[in-house]
Amino acid sequence: MRSLLITASVAVACTVALAGQGPLRTQWGDPDLQGIWSSTAVSAVPFERPSQFGGRAQLTDAELAELASAVQRQATADAGEFVAPGPASPVPLAPSHWLESARASRQTSLIVDPPDGRLPPMTEDGVRRAKAWPSTNPAVGYARAQDFNVYDRCISRGVLGSSFPNIYSSALEIVQAPGLVAIRYEMVHETRIVPLDGRPHVSPAIRSYMGDARGRWDGQTLVVETKNFNGLTGSLARNGNGNPTSPALRLVERFTRRDGETLDYSVVVDDPQTWTRPWTVAFPLIRDPKHPTFEYACHEGNYAIPNMLRAFRAAEAAR
Repeated sequence: MRSLLITASVAVACTVALAGQGPLRTQWGDPDLQGIWSSTAVSAVPFERPSQFGGRAQLTDAELAELASAVQRQATADAGEFVAPGPASPVPLAPSHWLESARASRQTSLIVDPPDGRLPPMTEDGVRRAKAWPSTNPAVGYARAQDFNVYDRCISRGVLGSSFPNIYSSALEIVQAPGLVAIRYEMVHETRIVPLDGRPHVSPAIRSYMGDARGRWDGQTLVVETKNFNGLTGSLARNGNGNPTSPALRLVERFTRRDGETLDYSVVVDDPQTWTRPWTVAFPLIRDPKHPTFEYACHEGNYAIPNMLRAFRAAEAAR
């Protein structure tokens, strides 16, 4: 692993810039996707398309202007040192300036297929598992930490939860070396190593939260196919807390560098055990070399789980 990290570190410094002469390429000739990329700009885009837009994938000029005003008002409020007290909160609260600010985007939904921008219907098994999805619910009375889902325990967000835009920790870093691509996510600090040498997937008996990834180049686009998931992560909205996936999940991601500052990303979610048809999410990532990629010490500092378990035991003892 140490030699891999050294190789990848050297690779970062070996990019051949061909500005004005076509796409950027690495020294060994692959399209260059390296850098820190953020999806914060589209964090205000709804996951599913609001019904009033129907099949319309983009906002009109007037709708975009209205959204831009709302985004600016939120940014102004977030910049304040305190949140003013009000009827619901007589004590001033800490402001939300630690969150990352969105931009106004024409996209009406992150889901681009089906054409209505909505999730397809779930299978009967998908509906059953969605209803049984464990969540932080004080009425449940969990007996042990393992009764909470992997989201609450800060173990993993899976590929989808790590990739989707959020109000914080929405960056990823791509590092390339000959024959592989490494993708490091700010959300729960997962790192995926994607081989490009045509090797087959590992045995289906080997499964994990992030699956088994294999990549290839399709012109200027990096195509990553991932399977062998363990079915314990979600796929809902921002960071995967809800809409469970199954071990049948297969993802096909595409990374295409549109220009020096934009990386187009899409993922086809194919899980026939959960949904009646595949669905696709797409959005742009913006290059941001100054993005502060913070450690995501959620699991290490997750005092909520033991505190909730103590509270459940105390409530039981008081009955």
